[in-house]
Amino acid sequence: MPEGTEQCHSLSVTLPARFLPAPRLSAWPVAVAGGLLAVLVATSGRYGYHRDELYFIAAGGHPAFGYPDQPPLVPLLCRAMQQLAPGSLLILRLPSALAAAVTTLVSALIARELRGTAAAQVLAAGCTAASAITLATGHFVTTTTFDLLSTTVLCWLIIRGLTRRSGPSLLAAGITVGIGVQFKPQVGLVAVIMVAALAITGPRWPLRSRWLIAGAASAIALGAPYVIWQAIHGWPQLSVAATIGGSAEGGRVGFLPFQLVLVSPLLAPIWIVALRAPYRNVALRPVRFLSFTYLTLAVLYLAGDGKAYYLASLYPALLAVGAIPVAAWAQRRPAAASASRSGPRQRRVTMLLAAVLVSVGISGMVALPVVPAADLRGSVILALNPDQAETVGWPDFVHAVAAVWESLPPDQRSHAVIVTDNYGEAGAIDLLGRRSGLPRAYSGHDGYTNWGQPPTTATLVLLLGYGSPEAAAPSFTGCVTASRIENRSGVNNQEHGLPLLLCRPAQPWPQLWHTLTHYG
Repeated sequence: MPEGTEQCHSLSVTLPARFLPAPRLSAWPVAVAGGLLAVLVATSGRYGYHRDELYFIAAGGHPAFGYPDQPPLVPLLCRAMQQLAPGSLLILRLPSALAAAVTTLVSALIARELRGTAAAQVLAAGCTAASAITLATGHFVTTTTFDLLSTTVLCWLIIRGLTRRSGPSLLAAGITVGIGVQFKPQVGLVAVIMVAALAITGPRWPLRSRWLIAGAASAIALGAPYVIWQAIHGWPQLSVAATIGGSAEGGRVGFLPFQLVLVSPLLAPIWIVALRAPYRNVALRPVRFLSFTYLTLAVLYLAGDGKAYYLASLYPALLAVGAIPVAAWAQRRPAAASASRSGPRQRRVTMLLAAVLVSVGISGMVALPVVPAADLRGSVILALNPDQAETVGWPDFVHAVAAVWESLPPDQRSHAVIVTDNYGEAGAIDLLGRRSGLPRAYSGHDGYTNWGQPPTTATLVLLLGYGSPEAAAPSFTGCVTASRIENRSGVNNQEHGLPLLLCRPAQPWPQLWHTLTHYG
């Protein structure tokens, strides 16, 4: 070999990784993301609205820079989809399905940015798409859907900035944080912890970069309207956070076991490997901040009794990091030459493929409306995912309310109002009840408390959401049960079996309204 060629070859081997081109993005992750999108769109119209979606649509009809329990972008997006195609669950949920598909693709891009092979890329995408949390939040509209997307994009941009020394990527990361905060405030917390992680674990050069400073300024500017709204209104988001602990997932005791379910018990080893891989693999050292961020947030949420799914937004990135060593392990050939040398490799690849496919089946059964609604009664599906029950029975609920309302004599009806205990019930009345001739609903729950209270002339209340006349006291008196709420599927959700009460307000509405206001 000529001397010049040898020197050139030696130089190419020792070039820093940031000067080497990243592998091409495999076509398989694109196919996986497309398949996920198709499944979510195909199942989007089954069952019905989720209570949160009913609330989001109502909130979007009262545009503001914030609400007591959330930033403005999800309500505004839901309202826009509802205006575009009234009553269409497919259109309403299409942004969530697209967000889940993009999150899946960005997970593969993270693996690619870390020099992951095509196998690592498709494994990252496959694990993300098969995750219960991706399927569940991609099926209907929830703030967590866009939390996953924003945080995954944030991780990708920071990793891209570190591996390529790309200042514009750091700026884009800050912009992503600012937009993400307008979907869910936790995106800002994750970003702060990530910056602290970089300061502790390195690399530290981004902390001196004007690009990161510009990104931080962009995040603050974009997130400021929501923060200012919260400050003006007395920080109601803190009251919401204080009332929604992790009891639904077993509290602090169930917090860590529930993490295995959020992705899939079969795929949990991949994200667990990602927590230690940056400390064992020199090529992955730039992402040590990710392990630190995850563990710090886990401690914070445990100490604060946060919901177990609050950690969900980091799993697509962790799956991408873990996919790199796991894919390398699966494809490793035995050192000793033999006729059957591909046997162990083939078994490992088959085992990984089976884990992903089985996870798709289990996660899909739990997260998506694939069984008849009547089969949900007493099922393990509802035990693992109670949100399924909250998408069943709203038309029956509205029909029961309309029947009681129509039974009132005209003179009573002219002085009557509908008051609900929670925003889902109020949202159902407002969105679905108009066709049945129902008036608007009033509620003291979260955003509804700011959208008006009953007129002082209202002396009769059709009260929803209370378990008994005794539960309605002392705010309401003289309560009698006019009917009961049932759904034809018999699914035991929050409204099933509750009475419809006819009551009198115990105080004038301006005084009474303060006692009915509640967050969470």
